[in-house]
Amino acid sequence: MDEHQRFGDIDIYLFDQVLKGRIRPADRVLDAGCGTGRNLVYLLRTGTNLWGVDADADSIAEVQRQARELAPALPSDRFAVTTIEDLGFPDGFFTVVLSSAVLHFARSDEQFSRMLKSMWRVLAPGGMLFARLASSEGIAHQVLRQPDGRFRLPDGTTRYLVDEPTLTEWTRTLGGWLLDPLKTTIVHGQRSMTTWVVRKD
Repeated sequence: MDEHQRFGDIDIYLFDQVLKGRIRPADRVLDAGCGTGRNLVYLLRTGTNLWGVDADADSIAEVQRQARELAPALPSDRFAVTTIEDLGFPDGFFTVVLSSAVLHFARSDEQFSRMLKSMWRVLAPGGMLFARLASSEGIAHQVLRQPDGRFRLPDGTTRYLVDEPTLTEWTRTLGGWLLDPLKTTIVHGQRSMTTWVVRKD
């Protein structure tokens, strides 16, 4: 097995959390907006206790296929079609919630708030929220605000953007604390992505 087969296309910043021991097989992990499962290959291979949701049925079908192949003991109903703002899990059910390249698809402040609060609701006290999302950090002069409040990025896409003060305020509002400093990667001429890792008190 080569390294790509073992790890898949896992986000390097998410893998950093695995290496720090913050995501363990015994955790109850939700990938909220899992897409086709690019961040799940390694976690499936290591027997992590996983759930995943996405609004796209084809993506969920692909994740279910991967799960049957890589973790056949994992129930197929762990992966379901639903929106992030309407998670049907009990309060505090998960010890880890992942949101990788998802929150910037919010269409408004209101939807962003609903998505974030929904993920926070199902996160257990002491649990970790890992979010990686588009931001204006380092490229504020290159983005153009649209009438709906989202921003046009240099790569031509339109995204909901956050910045450091916004994430700092949300951390306080939710009642969490930063496990790591906010980390931003600027992809030259395209976008800026910020990693936000929060512990729930």
